[in-house]
Amino acid sequence: MTVSGAAIYPGSFDPVTYGHLDIIGRAAGLFPRLVVAVVGNPSKRPMFSADERVALLRAEVAELPGGPGGGIEVVAFDGLLVDLCASRGITTIVKGLRGAGDLELELLMAQNNRDIGAVETVFLATAPERSHLASSFVREIARFGGRLDHAVPPAVERALRERAGA
Repeated sequence: MTVSGAAIYPGSFDPVTYGHLDIIGRAAGLFPRLVVAVVGNPSKRPMFSADERVALLRAEVAELPGGPGGGIEVVAFDGLLVDLCASRGITTIVKGLRGAGDLELELLMAQNNRDIGAVETVFLATAPERSHLASSFVREIARFGGRLDHAVPPAVERALRERAGA
């Protein structure tokens, strides 16, 4: 099934995980154009700069059907997501949900985005085998030299190990 129009999938992607890639691949199958928007929010003290996260994501989505040139675009942004949507003529946001804990906050954001930007949010349930993945956990595992092959692609793991010094 394909939905007409385009969608934006926002996130910090610090780092991109197999859970993110699952949502990107599935959303790209639903929408003919998907903009993966890397939030440049410095208040979260990211491990990777926005440019580094964009580069890592671009390399990974190149492996997906619909990768660069085929409907998936990766961009960095600062500011309100609804402003990015408006600047690109996009009225749909895609968000992944790992579980009930994600739903409450994501629902509040979806309602605010609808009120201030006239955009709708589509929720995709994360694949059960990926529902335990969170970038914050991945960064912590990397800092202590733990196994990451279940969580991130090899190039992302190399970047994490280099950055974490593990």
